[in-house]
Amino acid sequence: MIELNSLLPADCVRSGVTTTSRKAVLESVADLLANAHPDISARRLFNALMERERLGSTGLGEGVAVPHCRMQCSRLMGALLSLTRPVSFDAPDGEPVDLLFVLVAPEDEPSAHLEALALVARVFGDTAERVWLRSAGSAEALKQRFVEAAQRLAPLPDAREAMP
Repeated sequence: MIELNSLLPADCVRSGVTTTSRKAVLESVADLLANAHPDISARRLFNALMERERLGSTGLGEGVAVPHCRMQCSRLMGALLSLTRPVSFDAPDGEPVDLLFVLVAPEDEPSAHLEALALVARVFGDTAERVWLRSAGSAEALKQRFVEAAQRLAPLPDAREAMP
């Protein structure tokens, strides 16, 4: 199970971010993550996120996006942002994005990357949770609401795994 408090430290959550484009959001979040994790380069991270976007948009629809990439880094990292003004992410429904969860995973940990993506998709895929996240008035409230939503929506452990 993904440990959200280590994946999403408080200094990697921003509410009310003002930006003008997808590129500007990704530059901003690359700087944010590099400041929180000195073992990565903001430029390298930005380039990796942009390369992933070139493969296909990470906009999911309903105003949410999950930009993500795998790169050489020591551990799984995340950032959560709400934007004051939505920006285009070429989402399938054409709607601009105002909620983003950015995920960076070590190249050698594909299962953790997929598990984290699935968790974020469950939270963002629930209409009530999106409304609740959008009503958060601060970074602290945004993180708390995301963590609570993830806990509510996390799959139950497989009973077979719990058996000796």
